[in-house]
Amino acid sequence: MSVNTRVKLVVTGDDFGYCPRRDVGIVECFNTGAITNVSLLVNGSSAACAADLARRYNMPIGLHANLSEGLPVCRELRQNSTLVNSRGVFLGKMGIRKALAQGLLIMSEVRQELNAQVKLFRELTGQNPQHMDGHQHVHVLPKIREEFAQVLKEHGIRYTRVPVEVGLHRCNWIKEELMEFYRSVEEDALNSVEIFRSQGIRWPDVYIGLSTMGENMTVKNIQRALDYSTESFHSCLTQQSSLYSPTSGSSTSIELMTHPGYPSISSEGGCGEGPDDFSQSWERLHEMKILKDPLLHSSYSERGIQLCAFRDL
Repeated sequence: MSVNTRVKLVVTGDDFGYCPRRDVGIVECFNTGAITNVSLLVNGSSAACAADLARRYNMPIGLHANLSEGLPVCRELRQNSTLVNSRGVFLGKMGIRKALAQGLLIMSEVRQELNAQVKLFRELTGQNPQHMDGHQHVHVLPKIREEFAQVLKEHGIRYTRVPVEVGLHRCNWIKEELMEFYRSVEEDALNSVEIFRSQGIRWPDVYIGLSTMGENMTVKNIQRALDYSTESFHSCLTQQSSLYSPTSGSSTSIELMTHPGYPSISSEGGCGEGPDDFSQSWERLHEMKILKDPLLHSSYSERGIQLCAFRDL
């Protein structure tokens, strides 16, 4: 990548509000310039405290819409709803995908829950979400993506996430079992592009995050992902690809999805049923260390990258 290229990079810390320890780490990352933006889980156990932290530190904040983990925000949907199991909690990352494939979900319930989460976000933060994406990429799933796009339009939420990492096929450090899931996410995301575009929704030109999650996050891997994705972006621009929704004029805009924080402990956190293995993993702390590494920030400067939030695009 040329150092003369104007690049704006949004580094988003997902799962804000999941538990106090995750929140402490996310705030630490924001205050040291390691992340620039956060996505709030409004059904997270510490969502209210996280919203207070965002106000205190003037953190740019969006909504991490959740249809797959924990309790629905809308209490009516905790019983006799297609979104939940017999215990009244969401069906899980793979469970919701299975239910969709079997045609079991009622889309009016999806819309009802998404609206309830936007409403609660406003109550907690005192503002409209600056962006809205999906926990475990549920927002790009078939049929859900149409409901999601309508909710964004109705609430005046301008930005979302399109998790297509165009340089992913070059990232040979990813285990095959993970790559299989990532490919399915990308296929769903590609099929969401025209739906989001038709509602006037925007997203950064380049997405990175699948190739750099958890143990796969290293300074070198972030550098390579930035270079691969940006090269592919400019190649697709030349070919007039329909994937992109330009957000920043003469600049290239990038979102780096991250999940930093101090690992959850089993007795606290989660979205109504305790923290999952992902949140309790050492990989959360690993991401924190990498994101704060001075070598990474030097590489941003070398690549002409300006860190910013969604509101700056």
